[in-house]
Amino acid sequence: MTPLTDELPTELPISHDSPCLSLYQPTHRHFPDNQQDVIRFKNLVKELEQSLGKKYSRREIRPLIEPFQDLGRTHEFWNHTQDGLAILAAPDLFRIYKLQRPVAELAIVADSFHTKPLLRITQSADRYQVLGLSRGAIKLFEGNRSALDEIDLAPGVPQTITDALGDELTEPHQTVSSYGGVGGSAGPMRHGQGGKKDEVDNDTERFFRAVDRSILERHSRPSGLPLIVAALPEHQSVFEKVSNNPFLLPERINIHPDAVSIDQLRELAWNAVEPRYHARLTQIVEEYEQAKPKGLSCDELAGISSAAVFGRVKTLLVEADREIPGHLDSATGHIQFANLSDPHVDDLLDDLSEKVLEKGGQVVVVPAERMPTKEGAGAIYRY
Repeated sequence: MTPLTDELPTELPISHDSPCLSLYQPTHRHFPDNQQDVIRFKNLVKELEQSLGKKYSRREIRPLIEPFQDLGRTHEFWNHTQDGLAILAAPDLFRIYKLQRPVAELAIVADSFHTKPLLRITQSADRYQVLGLSRGAIKLFEGNRSALDEIDLAPGVPQTITDALGDELTEPHQTVSSYGGVGGSAGPMRHGQGGKKDEVDNDTERFFRAVDRSILERHSRPSGLPLIVAALPEHQSVFEKVSNNPFLLPERINIHPDAVSIDQLRELAWNAVEPRYHARLTQIVEEYEQAKPKGLSCDELAGISSAAVFGRVKTLLVEADREIPGHLDSATGHIQFANLSDPHVDDLLDDLSEKVLEKGGQVVVVPAERMPTKEGAGAIYRY
């Protein structure tokens, strides 16, 4: 499984040997809704196969479709889905992304990958991470306004105080107790005994330093996501004192993460993140409007495409869930509208996004109700 990170736009295989296959579908977390997911997936795979058949032979199609067919037979995978699924495939490439938000069903074969649904997720301002912190153990969650999931800690990130300190752990006695776990699980909490408070506090501070350093290096920097700490107030204070993580938000969740359900934890986290989300969208739209009188913004696709090819676009605003079938000439910026059923046609907005990223600009996917244009795109120019 490939994780989504803030570096995803530049890590995406934008250029690859064709044909490039892109499959998106909404999925379900629970029974019985998830029973329909495999059927819908197989129907989308058939669409890919039919599209490939317009140009390629059966011998060429078989190795491209086989990984999809194998996944369709993997029951364990379909029993542990989230809210959406994305797969990008090409010769010698097969990437799977589990998504925390639904996506529209789509099966496209083209000369490049259809990436806008993934860009929408990575560029959305509502994503965040929550560090569940106690004196003896940690958990890491990732979420958005509607979902929160515990994620696997990257290799090298200490999960417990013993992992972090090992033989240097000075606390001579420990007991283990548990709280009601998030989602029904329970995590260990270790408590010092024997009147060694100073040593216990020292261990805690050293553990938190190790956690802060590894979370920054292995999760915060790669994801680019804001980090909220969920911990008891006394642990919040210690962590804030030792932390050097620039992604750490000042907002706190002053509760042990195992003392609430995962949905309650999501609500608490979103309450902290939501004002920042709205502020960022407002700032982007205001920048677009302020650039208009200076001739430094544009809402015409022809003008945006030409500027994108020549590296003039600093920020591209793309309307979420909007598709404009067509092709962008990467050399001239000329656009040609077409039909997505053609195996060489992708979403024009997708092509524009890729070109802007290639030239060092940023892409921001904006909800339709906040979009400042009616054309599906808007650009803020560098000059």
